[in-house]
Amino acid sequence: MKPEGMLDHESLVLILTAIIMGTLARWLTIKEDYRQYPTYPNGYLIHLVTGFIASALGAVAIPALLTKNFVAVTFLTLAIQQFRDVRKMEKESLKDLESTEYTFRGDAYIDGIAKTFESRNYFSLLVSLGTAISMQLTTSEEDWINISVGVVTGLLLVYILKRFSKGKTVGDIADVEEGKVEVKGTELYVNGVFVSNLLGTDNAQEMFKKEGMAVVINPREDHFRIALDHFGQRQAILFEATKALGVKRYHFSRKEYEQGRIIITLVPIKKDIDALIEVVKKSPLLETIKKSHRVMKTNLFGGK
Repeated sequence: MKPEGMLDHESLVLILTAIIMGTLARWLTIKEDYRQYPTYPNGYLIHLVTGFIASALGAVAIPALLTKNFVAVTFLTLAIQQFRDVRKMEKESLKDLESTEYTFRGDAYIDGIAKTFESRNYFSLLVSLGTAISMQLTTSEEDWINISVGVVTGLLLVYILKRFSKGKTVGDIADVEEGKVEVKGTELYVNGVFVSNLLGTDNAQEMFKKEGMAVVINPREDHFRIALDHFGQRQAILFEATKALGVKRYHFSRKEYEQGRIIITLVPIKKDIDALIEVVKKSPLLETIKKSHRVMKTNLFGGK
């Protein structure tokens, strides 16, 4: 006889499977977004633990409802507040680190990272909850059948949620190519575009001539300039470039108004133009600047 207060075998299998799938979902998204983590392994540990807690909340919700323990389900509302606190914690942590980086991430980039951290906990909660519901609906006497259905459902939810939440990168809307660095007296040019007049010493001029690198970002369509011209977006691209290659001394971002080209140039610690191009291409487009050009076709703007 099962002692009073103990979970039955079916509920135990359901909860454990759902928790494992929810935690796995969080681990997979950590691997996908590792560039945004301020530290690891500590960063990994923090978010794996919060993912585990989110999974546990989703896993126990179904058994709680089946036993008519409706009060126990209300703790899901507390979970939402906890996830918001995770977002707040990450935002504060990244802002505290701003002065220690090669260049600032910028408030827009930090806000996007913090929102991503919060949303990944909902991943764990939803995957865990979906796994538990599918196992409960299967009602097979064989544990392996219930577990298999739960695992397949969980993996399908991970795939759907990752597809739904996947953001675009600079490489999706623009072509990135190497730029030609030119130093004319104290002025710096890239592909003929004026960048800066701050190279006032012979050492600075010689350093950029020998070691300077630059890339030019060319928007594929005119309306993509709206995103690339945004200061927060350019700052995020510059941050990713300096983080990946390091900076010996100088780094600049400049936009060219006629064709909408964006210039990223620096004197890196690691001189690798292919790596710089790849980093810029993979820099994420910030959610705060995303706009649909299709709304411009409405009657409000004179479209047909």
